[in-house]
Amino acid sequence: MNWPLFSVIYSMTATVTIGLFMIGALITGFNEIFHIQIAVGLGVLASIPAGLFFTKKIGSITGNEEGYKT
Repeated sequence: MNWPLFSVIYSMTATVTIGLFMIGALITGFNEIFHIQIAVGLGVLASIPAGLFFTKKIGSITGNEEGYKT
């Protein structure tokens, strides 16, 4: 696993997923802080599989599946 690539992709997917969940919570009327915290937690958890998926896809395209080697 390419951990540096995963960290970059995870930060992007987490930002997008958290934003989508927060907007969804606000649109549906769940605008209290507790509901927003739940949306953030679900966004963090839901972005882990997405980050792993896209890291493997990009790693297979570039031919660098093993990760950073010195």
